[in-house]
Amino acid sequence: RAQLKKIFWGVAVVLCVCSSWAGSTQLAKLTFRKFDAPFTLTWFATNWNFLFFPLYYVGHVCKSEEKQSVRQRYRECCRFFGDNGLTLKGFFTKAAPFGVLWTLTNYLYLHAIKKVNTTDVSVLFCCNKAFVFLLSWIVLRDRFMGVRIVAAILAIAGIVMMTYADGFHSHSVIGIALVVGSASMSALYKVLFKLLLGSAKFGEAALFLSILGVFNILFITCIPVILYFTKVEYWSSFHDIPWGNLCGFSVLLLTFNIVLNFGIAVTYPTLMSVGIVLSVPVNAVVDHYTSKIVFNGVRVIAIIIIGLGFLLLLLPEEWDVWLIKL
Repeated sequence: RAQLKKIFWGVAVVLCVCSSWAGSTQLAKLTFRKFDAPFTLTWFATNWNFLFFPLYYVGHVCKSEEKQSVRQRYRECCRFFGDNGLTLKGFFTKAAPFGVLWTLTNYLYLHAIKKVNTTDVSVLFCCNKAFVFLLSWIVLRDRFMGVRIVAAILAIAGIVMMTYADGFHSHSVIGIALVVGSASMSALYKVLFKLLLGSAKFGEAALFLSILGVFNILFITCIPVILYFTKVEYWSSFHDIPWGNLCGFSVLLLTFNIVLNFGIAVTYPTLMSVGIVLSVPVNAVVDHYTSKIVFNGVRVIAIIIIGLGFLLLLLPEEWDVWLIKL
């Protein structure tokens, strides 16, 4: 019964991850038709990270038997940064670099959506799993697995084939390079987090993500202002901004990150990763009816290769032992 319950929650989490990730990608594409400002959109959506810890505390009050005040819970979660809690030095050395990586990951992803279709962007971003394995193997000295090396090779081959599918045009090459850069920043974020901070409990993760939102408000706000006055990202009137699309994108991205970070409490981590892969066919169906994307043989094979590589990376370390037993 417990396993069935976990599988049921797993299906719900998979559907939530898939719909929120695909929905945010499509909504970003729709937003750029009226609001051509990817960095401003990144800044606006990252500000919503501030809600992570308040939402976690509401869940803590509802579910936990030992109720703690906000200050008590905050101090307990602050131990994640060291014995002295969250100091000014800890903020700049342990939180600020991840705030920069978070902003770069999202900005490069959104900027790529302007250059290429959402199907290519979503499938290429799946390569971040392969980059995480390669960096973990080199930096963290994780266990070598031949099947994951094969998966990394498949991911790289898929990137090359995806570039070839559009004939190596400069527009598509730049877009693909932006997605690969976004996937690389995402992988670097995850590996550095494990290297410098280790593993985080739910409250610690929620506080850390809220701190990234505070860092974004305090130190990144100046960049959209500069881009506006230099007319790099300019809009004529605030009334012309599609606030519905901006808020919808931010809510979907916040939902995706909440489920991805805290879904492990109710189901298996592998199932959550499957939801990211399933967003690719969803984006493909939407692109088929809304854009001029051509699903030629090379593009379809590239999508299948990258998807296969992603699934191979989900195999547990003891998969060969399980296979022999089976």
